[in-house]
Amino acid sequence: MTTIEVRKPGLSTTVQDGGRSGYYHLGIPPSGALDQYSLACANALVGNPGDAAVLEIVYMGPELAFTGPATVAVAGATIAPKVNGDERPVWESFDVAEGDVLSFDYLKAGARAYLAVAGGIDVEEKLGSRSTYALGALGGVEGRPLTEGDVLPVGSGPAGRAGLVLPVGLRPALSKQVEVRVVMGLYDHRLTDRGRAAFLDTEWTLTPVADRIGFRYTGGQLETVDREPPFGAGQDPSNIVDSPYPIGSIQVPGGVEPIVLHRDAVSGGGYMMVATVLSGDLDVVAQSAPRTRTKFVEVDLDTALRLRAERKERLVRMHAALDG
Repeated sequence: MTTIEVRKPGLSTTVQDGGRSGYYHLGIPPSGALDQYSLACANALVGNPGDAAVLEIVYMGPELAFTGPATVAVAGATIAPKVNGDERPVWESFDVAEGDVLSFDYLKAGARAYLAVAGGIDVEEKLGSRSTYALGALGGVEGRPLTEGDVLPVGSGPAGRAGLVLPVGLRPALSKQVEVRVVMGLYDHRLTDRGRAAFLDTEWTLTPVADRIGFRYTGGQLETVDREPPFGAGQDPSNIVDSPYPIGSIQVPGGVEPIVLHRDAVSGGGYMMVATVLSGDLDVVAQSAPRTRTKFVEVDLDTALRLRAERKERLVRMHAALDG
């Protein structure tokens, strides 16, 4: 059985898959790849199921030694893989041999890359998923990012095929200036008309506080409606009586810095949620590096459902392009 030996872990490399569902009401978030489309692409390139476990690489890649042959692919951020120092392409499957060392060049665009291996990363499932939830020390390798000396087993399954290339038109754009579509609510009534307009009109800048729990932005001030705090809520104008948080919801503590809650976020709390990011656009957030300029764009529910259907159709086209 092929294994992968971690020589250098990178900045923050974790095992992630499609995520674990059914436990958010108990306070356990879904985790899984922050960029679900790139996860599906990386897996399709090596012949895995779309939600198979991969390595999620943040900003700086690891150095990995293979004890046997494997077919691999890197999707997502532009961070070129190297085999024994020789550069390989992203968005294309390629082979590694026994004894080969896979490393990575500098990040050129985006924020998170996904390394898929034919057969998947075969760590033990926890609550139906191999995804790492570091805050809860659950899943992956001992519930934490990889460290030097870790050994990752590769699962059995159909052999991958080198040379598969995802067409450019099916690759996501990676930009330092993005639009993120949102549905307003559930608590946007806590904003004045001027505060609501400021949320949508401001070009926000992503701060370095951007991780699997949440992405914090700066650039404006949101005016809130004057009120007497209700029983059970705090004195901050953004406080509410505790409520569940949808994944992708945007809270604005103090009305100053919006925070997009991502796939490792807590399941509830006492800050108003002024909007929720569309599930597909959470991939855009995931690929935002610090200082990315971001506009939040309001859409209605009918548009959100249409965009979700278009995203599913894009996945179908992606698989068709690689199967062909």
